[in-house]
Amino acid sequence: MDSSRAVIVAGAGIGGLTAALALARQGLRVVVLEQAEQLEETGAGIQLSPNASRILLQLGLGERLARDLAVAQEVTVTNARSSRVLVRIPLGAAAEQRHGAPYWIIHRGDLQAALREAVEAHPAVTLRLGARVDDFAIHGSGMTVAAHSRAGTVEEDGGALIAADGLWSRLRGRLGHREPPRFAGRSAWRALVPADAVALELRAPAVRLWLGRGGHVVHYPVKAGRLINVVAIMGDDWRESGWSTPVHRSEVLSRFDARSWRGPIREILSIPERWLKWALYDSAPLPYWGRGPVTLLGDAAHPTLPYLAQGAAMAIEDAAVLGQCFETEQDAAAATRRYERARLARTARTQRAAHRTGALYHMPGAAGLLRTITFAAVSGERLLAHYDWLYGWKET
Repeated sequence: MDSSRAVIVAGAGIGGLTAALALARQGLRVVVLEQAEQLEETGAGIQLSPNASRILLQLGLGERLARDLAVAQEVTVTNARSSRVLVRIPLGAAAEQRHGAPYWIIHRGDLQAALREAVEAHPAVTLRLGARVDDFAIHGSGMTVAAHSRAGTVEEDGGALIAADGLWSRLRGRLGHREPPRFAGRSAWRALVPADAVALELRAPAVRLWLGRGGHVVHYPVKAGRLINVVAIMGDDWRESGWSTPVHRSEVLSRFDARSWRGPIREILSIPERWLKWALYDSAPLPYWGRGPVTLLGDAAHPTLPYLAQGAAMAIEDAAVLGQCFETEQDAAAATRRYERARLARTARTQRAAHRTGALYHMPGAAGLLRTITFAAVSGERLLAHYDWLYGWKET
């Protein structure tokens, strides 16, 4: 594509900002339009497996991120009732040697801040806040995007549009995808806990997964070890307006009952007074993402349930592949179709694998007992190898 014509990115989340950097790296001008008036440090922790950290390192973000992240040394899978560790999956040096990059744990706000700083420092990228992309028109000389701001509707001309506007994407419908995301029948309760409030062994740089009756809990340190990110997931009926709401500790403790959730994990769940409850949504893999010089990226294209911790990673992968396709294709429509062909099967596989993992974590009754026995019988090294297809991915 003619480098004098801008690629417009709708959305300044992790996927949109990474895409902006990847495209600018190919000599393209990029305009990022974000509906929020300011980018705030929101959300909680995220895991960045080697398939994602590799890309962030290639974009030159390693030194900036190092002050806020931790390298996860292992994943422990523990029985929530007995506190018995069923298996330890080695990460740290083992994952880096096997997959070529580290396994990071970080607060989402710290990652977004680093990406924003890199975007604002890049002369080829313009970030405009308070501009919500509502529509687009494709014409002979490229395309025009209509965005709503406080000043009214503003238009931006460019050569391509990347819709990275999240789970509730406005632009996905404009591309012919009318089916909204569906509630997955489970909710996630999220909180941040001061690290000094938990036992010393639970502050180590590791991802700790607890399996119990009806649900599971994951926790790991963020903010360079100062806080512990806690996510508790269980089957639920969503009756709230919107898709997140603050709740009191009593709701969490009533759902994760004391008979099944004991010992250290019970103590962790008892610490935060206030939690944020999120409804989990996803959608079936889409048969196509875009048309002409317009395409989707990240959750707008392939919302992924959190059981493999791959939502952010898939968006980061999308961004890297998008940049490569715009490097090799001069025509914007050809670049977006090539990008989609490269990504459709992998993101669909990841969505399906996340579904299967969620079903495994939440097996009831006798099936849950069999799951526990199976975890205890499998080595951590074998489980790590099981994810070679996921963690060992490279964009070339």
